[in-house]
Amino acid sequence: MNTLMEEETKLESANIGDGFYNIIGGQRLAAIRELSVVNPATGKELATVPDIFAASLDDAVDAARKAFYAWRALPLASRKQALSAVLSEIDRHAEELSVLLTAEQGRPLFQARWEIDLLTKLYGPAFMQMDIPEIEQDGVHIGHVFKRYTPIGVVGAITPWNLPVLLSFMKTLPALLAGNTVILKPSPFTPLTVLRISDYIRDLLPPGVLNTITGGDQLGPWMTSHPGIDHISFTGSIETGKRVLASASATLKHVGLELGGNDPGIVLADADPNAIAQDLFNSMFLLSGQGCICLKRLYIHEDIYPALTDALIAVARSAKVGNGLHPNTTLGPVQNHLQYQRLQSAWEEITKSGATILFRGDVPAHETGFFFPVTLLDNPPEDASYVAQEIFGPIRSVFKYKTVDEAIRRANNTSYGLGASLWGKNSDELQRVARQIEAGTVWINQHAIRNPFVPATAYKKSGIGVELGDEGLREFCHIQVIGTQKW
Repeated sequence: MNTLMEEETKLESANIGDGFYNIIGGQRLAAIRELSVVNPATGKELATVPDIFAASLDDAVDAARKAFYAWRALPLASRKQALSAVLSEIDRHAEELSVLLTAEQGRPLFQARWEIDLLTKLYGPAFMQMDIPEIEQDGVHIGHVFKRYTPIGVVGAITPWNLPVLLSFMKTLPALLAGNTVILKPSPFTPLTVLRISDYIRDLLPPGVLNTITGGDQLGPWMTSHPGIDHISFTGSIETGKRVLASASATLKHVGLELGGNDPGIVLADADPNAIAQDLFNSMFLLSGQGCICLKRLYIHEDIYPALTDALIAVARSAKVGNGLHPNTTLGPVQNHLQYQRLQSAWEEITKSGATILFRGDVPAHETGFFFPVTLLDNPPEDASYVAQEIFGPIRSVFKYKTVDEAIRRANNTSYGLGASLWGKNSDELQRVARQIEAGTVWINQHAIRNPFVPATAYKKSGIGVELGDEGLREFCHIQVIGTQKW
């Protein structure tokens, strides 16, 4: 079977032609207006989805509000039972959903299945183990105290295109578990898999508990300013996050923002270049570098700089860029044309600046999609915009340093503070350095690893609030204190 026939067969298995609907109040909703969803590997339309009017958002808010009171009144165990059934249904369709996710997002098929499995086999089951306690204690003056965590109300979840399924349900499941109802808006670039999942599970939850809607650039601002939405959970860029916060302030919504990152990595002199090169490359180029917690600035001690850069180049040469449905692809295309244009502009700036290119790979000449070559820059100016700003794509900067204190200073010289990583063998030195890094998560001999039981947070402009862990679950709750004195 030739490659084109293989792609067509896989796409047919994903039932793309069956149509995609918004789910409001448990009912399918089409729309007069539609948005085109493009396959980034071909540049061609894959499907269309509804582009809703403001009145349909009002309907979703009304449905969520009506469902809220009964949903929050359910015992936690009953909510867990319903959500566990949701996870089982998603897992039942995992193969089909993986093909659909690859087609709309672009990454290799094995990475699409990895995302579905992360949801159904790790994150989802972990959320189902979490508890929402009621704590009793005695306090001076106030008497016997009950501290309770209660749901906020209607949650608006706005999610990006790089991990559309996992990030959507990282917000949705904890919010629902806490007793809230949800209006979920996936990115218009990658709405298909989330819409298909929402359709599959719509009979497993009471109508209005989860509403999934799609629309163009106006839908996000409608949600953030809507008086019937009580909490906004947003993942995206810093600039958009600022607009979300400003819009939500008019109605004093609760807001959680997971924003951009320009994560540094510091490799100490005692690190083994050949042992860490593959992990470093994967950390840099996961999802073709389209991840907020991807490693973006790598600082290598001068003693091992030649050996490690040689090892990184060897790994980069072995990476195959191509259509995610092809069996040998390791890196897919850039997800959308707008992002591709941004990368092309960055490349023009790089070439004009005369920056040294450590490595630049190949892209498939016969493909018509948004393919961009793997690119490693050798000690570019750190104040250049393509270094100082987050690059969301397969361009990475590699730097040489002399002293560890210098590397710490340069790593921290950023307005971002999402993640960072340290690589080496001396555990005491690694721990000493970790405590001087200004980032919400500091990994040692690893990068971009999340665990659903471990909170994820940010420093500086990289976000507000917490995701994951007990702390992340309680982001979707009010704290209520009942203080009782006996007469």
